[in-house]
Amino acid sequence: MDINDNIDSPLELKISFNKLLEKYEALAKSDDEFAVNRAKYVLQIAEKYPELRDGFSEISILETRKHEIKSILQDSFSPLLTKNEIKTASVPFHNFTFNSSERFNSILKTAGDGFELQMKNMPQDDVYIIACTIILNFCYGFNLSFKRPFYYEIPDENGILRFYKILYNADFCEIVPKENAKEITQADYDELLDNFENIELWKEKFPPNSYDFKGFVISNIFDVTDDQSISNIKTTLIGEEKRKDEDFMGEFHDIFRSLFGINDIKVGFSIYNEDEDVFERVYGAGMQSFLLGELESKTCGDALCKWSYKRLLTENKYFSVSDVDRVYLEGNACAPHIKSLYNQGIKSAIFAPIADENGLMGIIEIVSNQAKVLNSINANKLIDVMPFIVSAVQRSKSEEENLIEAIIQQECTAVHPSVKWRFAKEAKNFIKAGLNGEKPSFKKIAFDDIYPLYGQIDIKGSSEARNRATKLDLTLQLSAARTLFEKASQINDLPIFEQLVYQINDYLEDINKNFQVDSEQQISSFLEEDIEPVFKHVRSSYALKDEIDAYFERIDKKGNTFYLHRKDYDDTIAKINREMASLLDEKQVDAQAMYPHFFERFKTDGVEHNMYIGESITKEDSFNPIFLYNLRLWQLQVMCEMENAYYQKQSEFPIQLDVASMILVFNQPLSISFRMDEKQFDVDGTYNARYEIVKKRVDKAFIKGTKKRVTEKGKITIVYSQKHDEREYLGYIKFLQSKHYLDTDIEIVELQDLQAVTGLKAIRVSVLYHKTEDDKDFYTYDDLMKEIKV
Repeated sequence: MDINDNIDSPLELKISFNKLLEKYEALAKSDDEFAVNRAKYVLQIAEKYPELRDGFSEISILETRKHEIKSILQDSFSPLLTKNEIKTASVPFHNFTFNSSERFNSILKTAGDGFELQMKNMPQDDVYIIACTIILNFCYGFNLSFKRPFYYEIPDENGILRFYKILYNADFCEIVPKENAKEITQADYDELLDNFENIELWKEKFPPNSYDFKGFVISNIFDVTDDQSISNIKTTLIGEEKRKDEDFMGEFHDIFRSLFGINDIKVGFSIYNEDEDVFERVYGAGMQSFLLGELESKTCGDALCKWSYKRLLTENKYFSVSDVDRVYLEGNACAPHIKSLYNQGIKSAIFAPIADENGLMGIIEIVSNQAKVLNSINANKLIDVMPFIVSAVQRSKSEEENLIEAIIQQECTAVHPSVKWRFAKEAKNFIKAGLNGEKPSFKKIAFDDIYPLYGQIDIKGSSEARNRATKLDLTLQLSAARTLFEKASQINDLPIFEQLVYQINDYLEDINKNFQVDSEQQISSFLEEDIEPVFKHVRSSYALKDEIDAYFERIDKKGNTFYLHRKDYDDTIAKINREMASLLDEKQVDAQAMYPHFFERFKTDGVEHNMYIGESITKEDSFNPIFLYNLRLWQLQVMCEMENAYYQKQSEFPIQLDVASMILVFNQPLSISFRMDEKQFDVDGTYNARYEIVKKRVDKAFIKGTKKRVTEKGKITIVYSQKHDEREYLGYIKFLQSKHYLDTDIEIVELQDLQAVTGLKAIRVSVLYHKTEDDKDFYTYDDLMKEIKV
């Protein structure tokens, strides 16, 4: 059997020890007599059996040359550590291994005869592409990483699933292009970056069996069951819908069984009602409480003895009962929780408080039908998982409070005054139906034939600004840490200080050259896990106490990193949103007085607003298109005023950011309805949905035939699709030009097609600014920037 059988891959695999033997060739020239003798011995074996260097793909040779391979790999697989290390030699994309450590073989043996070793997180559909990414790195020097954690899931002697993380050592691999290999250019690489799922493209660039792989990989394997169990608990608790699933508690039991290494475990919950001092059952599929038994609720005094009551409710500490039968028979049957456990046949248990800074929220109950397997020692395993359980309960508690509030408000929420009459009318019908003995239901709230208006003042380059602030903060903290280590080295020249300075310099270089999405998290973890413990030691042992204290004083307690430039960024965004939203709310009072209409605004990276105007909203036979035209003119004028207000205050903000304003014109009336699930109005119908699509995407659209965004700082952008909309807004612009709100540089552009939307155009015109509210001069954006900098 050949190892390449039934594998579709660009790599033709051969097991070879050539790269390892090259290491021994170097050792044979060293001054270490023992190393020289050992190297010569290994090289003699290789010389006698050339296939070990040249490579082979027949699996049978592994058995034929088993003893020789074991001798060659003896230094890599130390016999002194074989009972402790979990280690194998293997080739990529295969689950079979060779030359395994004794502990690995023991683990497989315990799993049983029917167990088949299979790697998790290795997507079979992507194996070909993963092999291509390896070639890109090995042969062409492209830094393309597909690193993911790979695991084995192997049951132990009790049938409990244990998790083993695999770390590869690929030092002994070599990849060489064959004659049918295609040269990969920068253009090829750039094309592949955006086509991960296009398997045909990858096969075109990397034909099957076009590269020779020679070598082997060493897998260092670690038991990470505890870490994976904690991660699984976190994942299981995150999803709201998961907790409603019938399989939820079954999965939860399995996770805790892996965490404790005990097959006979069940988990229960009870919620603490502080107002009534009672424990209550948690409702949900498969949920149970071993403290309450069959009861729906029980007062805390009736569920616990005085000691356990104080332990859980006052001290918020866990306690265990390692042998329920013994405690019960020794005369503690009067303790309510002992009696309840005994009657349910439970032999050992742990009760842990789910508590935050506000006090107890509930109890997690872990029980077993075996005595002594749960105790005060392994109860400490809960320390790492309790924060996730507390967080989930906090969220559930908040959700319940929100639900209660929603029911109290008769399934409604705070609504805009312009449409409140419609909700009041439906609420009356709701009450009337109940009084008449009918089943009340809150009917759909909808408004037909209304005209939408949408506008936004968006902060330009907010993502880049945040990344820049993050890089500055991390650079500042890393530099401060480096300075401290350099000073510590002058006092006591420990190699660890030099090594940490090296790592810091590496991160600093990475920040400047290759700052990625996950860089912030990696550096934060390095600072917290590697740097801080050393600083705490240095603080007590070296004359740097004041400087290290000053370092820690600059760390933000929430993010655990320096928070200086990012605070400036966050404060700037918050202040911009607050100022713009405040001005818009103030102007809205005047607009409502002109003619009532629905209005809502949202703070994002800037401020967006929706307005709807029409007969069905005002409930009066008074609507005339003149009110729509008036509101459109008002909107355009207010957007200009908001631009002015922003740039007049820009110098007061910690960071100088720019904004760009946009108005979306939709000339057809549409329908909106109140969505009970999201507590907001949304458009109705497929045709009307086009408006929402445009609204979400248009500010990122490019001018047709260019890579230039349609929105631009210093300009108002008006997006529309109909010629008469163009004529209407050119009239408004001409009027506002006469009032010196807008400049004369009008341009009309076509937009690139959006998904399902074509034919959009935009009018763009520069805003005229005043340096201050009292200033009578008019400036374009560029002129204003020059004036501000003078």
